[in-house]
Amino acid sequence: MENSIVLQLSEIKFKDLSLCFCGYAECESCHNFGPAVRPNYIIHFVLEGKGIYQVLGRRYELQAGQGFIIEPEVSTFYEADKKYPWKYIWIGFWGNHAKEYVKDLGLNSEQLIFQSERGSDLEKIVWKMLKVNKNSISEQYILQSLLYEFFAILMKDMIIVDGAQQELKESFYVKEAITFIKNHFSNGIKVSDIANAICINRSYLYKLFKKNLNVSPQEFLTKFRISRAKELLIVTQLSIESIAFSCGYKDTLVFSKVFRKVVGVAPSVYRKRNHEIREKQRIQNRDK
Repeated sequence: MENSIVLQLSEIKFKDLSLCFCGYAECESCHNFGPAVRPNYIIHFVLEGKGIYQVLGRRYELQAGQGFIIEPEVSTFYEADKKYPWKYIWIGFWGNHAKEYVKDLGLNSEQLIFQSERGSDLEKIVWKMLKVNKNSISEQYILQSLLYEFFAILMKDMIIVDGAQQELKESFYVKEAITFIKNHFSNGIKVSDIANAICINRSYLYKLFKKNLNVSPQEFLTKFRISRAKELLIVTQLSIESIAFSCGYKDTLVFSKVFRKVVGVAPSVYRKRNHEIREKQRIQNRDK
């Protein structure tokens, strides 16, 4: 659900560019809209929180200070973040030259995301729109002037968020996830804990790891734990139980089973083999 205030215009007076509707919404966790196709352009701007926007097989993570455009006759889907649901404003518009105005903003089918530091000014404009008496001819001109003012602010101050920046953001999430794993792997964390820590959902985390590392988050976490266990088996005299606990496994049998699956032998066998190899090397070096 969402708490929203909407202004809907039934009559389009201006032919070149005209406001169709506008609104303000505070969304609840995971509130979504779509997939849906609209007959007109819509610009959303995020005031607080986070959410995702999906269009043409692409997925964008958005946060406060960013916005996105919906193009006519294109299927889209957007959803509020589970932990930090967004609050946003929007304007819907149409006209014979609407496409040209959108182009002037620098937005198109490949450039759908933007950011601006003038969010408070854009919000003020939308609130002014919402207070207008839509049945008054004179106030329709006021709405038109506010629409142009909205465009003027964006045209002057917005920055396009291109594909490279989206890739950079994805890389940031992966790095943050790896850092979290390194710092907390011994605490028995799960994939859901990693996703929650960096404020994305599990499915998106899985997608990012497969895309950037070619392994799932669970595979990465398991291999990291076993790698640390191998180190401890070689350089310490800790018991298998203590090593299992240090690597995030409360159950020694589960640890041994996972270790054998990854390494090919039991932890005790791995330790014995490595100690034998090191002892053999020590003797060889002593005899030289």
